[in-house]
Amino acid sequence: MYRLGSLHDWTGRDTKINDEYIFQRIRLLNMDIKQSIVNYGDNDYALLGFCSDEGIKRNQGRIGAAEGAKAFRRFFAKMPAFADVSSYYDAGDVVCVDGNLELAQKELAEKVLQILSLRLKPIIIGGGHETAWGHFLGIERFFDKNSNSAILNFDSHFDLRAPVEGLSTSGTSFYQISEYLKKRGSAFNYYCAGIQRCANTQNLFDYADTHSVQYILAEQINNNPTNLDFVKQVIEKHDHIYISICLDVFSASIAPGVSAPQALGIYPNYVIQALKILKQSDKVISLDIVELSPLYDINQLTVKLAACLIFEYLGASNSKC
Repeated sequence: MYRLGSLHDWTGRDTKINDEYIFQRIRLLNMDIKQSIVNYGDNDYALLGFCSDEGIKRNQGRIGAAEGAKAFRRFFAKMPAFADVSSYYDAGDVVCVDGNLELAQKELAEKVLQILSLRLKPIIIGGGHETAWGHFLGIERFFDKNSNSAILNFDSHFDLRAPVEGLSTSGTSFYQISEYLKKRGSAFNYYCAGIQRCANTQNLFDYADTHSVQYILAEQINNNPTNLDFVKQVIEKHDHIYISICLDVFSASIAPGVSAPQALGIYPNYVIQALKILKQSDKVISLDIVELSPLYDINQLTVKLAACLIFEYLGASNSKC
């Protein structure tokens, strides 16, 4: 089900200066109405929520991420607006209804395709990591199948589990992408940053190795957090990059409000610096943040982190707001 956004989700402090904060620049975008691309700039962004816990539930995780997009909007609204982003668009939510995740993923793909077709840059807020399957399908339909594209996933998990009885879960998205690309004869260029040995079975490591998945472990990042060579190789080798950020890549001390909190996760500076060089490369085609579970958050640390990551990403080419 598609749900139009609401300006009630976008509020902030009273100010005499117009357009100082993001909530003052937000525009609603109704994806059920045919849109013209005439008024959209090359540096405008559309936020789309994917309200789903079904994939986490099927994966036997703790649910709560269906409320992630709403919580994200509340904090992102209060961030300062950047001078070179003329407008921020709220494209509403795709909502998983009655456990029909496959239908919701199909609708997500359609909305992502619409956003890209308008020359807007999508930012998807999940939802479990089942978000990635629908998100990818929308990107894939927009670009030529022979395009030199890659997926860069900041995550403690590979999410390369095979679906049981054909059903998606929060742990199957990148397996589904791999098999889809294999059938199309296209390369599976999948990179994972922040993988933890204690969070993935040997079968998942074996599948990753067999399918040439490139990854860097959380412990390697924590031992040398200023080394961005892993991210730089993605930029150098590929023309288009889809970024996925699973918030459980971070230490639970930083991000407690996730489906699967990680005691040995990484810290934000590595991802922030990575996002900056990725943005500056002008190769990023779309981005999502997933597994934000406000129900389990502490002092709203995780939702603030999610909002700050997008803020830092959007501001990567700015010297000032």
